[in-house]
Amino acid sequence: MTPPEQPTQGWDTSGSLEALRELVTTGARVNHVVARRAGISDTELVTLEHLAREQIGPAEVARRLEVSTAAATGIVDRLVSRGHVERRPHAADRRRTELVLTESGRGEVVGHLLPMFIALDQLDRGFTAEEREVVERYLRGAIAAFERVLEP
Repeated sequence: MTPPEQPTQGWDTSGSLEALRELVTTGARVNHVVARRAGISDTELVTLEHLAREQIGPAEVARRLEVSTAAATGIVDRLVSRGHVERRPHAADRRRTELVLTESGRGEVVGHLLPMFIALDQLDRGFTAEEREVVERYLRGAIAAFERVLEP
């Protein structure tokens, strides 16, 4: 495997690139601090965040966290024992299990992050529709750039 091409001459930083770097770094710190405050691991917090968006099963938790199914089972077991997640039979396929976020689990995610959500909402409301379009285009492009690292 050949190493990726190094940035060439002319690779300059900008205010937007510096801000993006700070955002990524701060975002990682936020997850770590929130997990610590909630008394759970970083991976347990990420699992709660996934479950706050949609119901998935243990196998999907393993896939999204890029861990073994045994490790995912341990993560889910700990969240169940804390009352943050419930296992339920899948509605369409009784052989499968769905994970359901409880009010306790939702409180762990939202309760710690609510001040951030409020501040972000206020920030967003301060932009015009045209400015939000530019910000969204930039952020979606940044997501696509990040995803290049995730490609095999």
